[in-house]
Amino acid sequence: MPKYITKQRKLLTEYLMRHTDENLSAGQIARELSDTISKSAVYRNLSDMEAEGNLHRVASGGSREAVYRYSDRHTCSGCLHLSCQKCGKTVHMKKQLADRLTESLSENENFMIDKGETVIYGVCAACRKG
Repeated sequence: MPKYITKQRKLLTEYLMRHTDENLSAGQIARELSDTISKSAVYRNLSDMEAEGNLHRVASGGSREAVYRYSDRHTCSGCLHLSCQKCGKTVHMKKQLADRLTESLSENENFMIDKGETVIYGVCAACRKG
């Protein structure tokens, strides 16, 4: 928990809450908030929020640029994530399916997945239709 919340931190948090479970780069966020928050404040606060566990930093599929995903710590903990490469939306895989997948990989490949840090990239149903 941060010691204090600045106006810029509050605006950034509100923005991220409106984009829960979306993968956003620091550059995208800074551009969106450029009228209200300095670029350096965006980067500094993203780093602080990641350290506090309020934000997940994940590698972007096909890019060297890291992206950030804001989500509720309690509902996100231990979930596998599915991320659309077209629209950027991230969803939690259903627990039963995630458990079957991780158990299968453990048994067949002798590999344990860190569910909280794993993102599976593909294309969501809405983007496949469009």
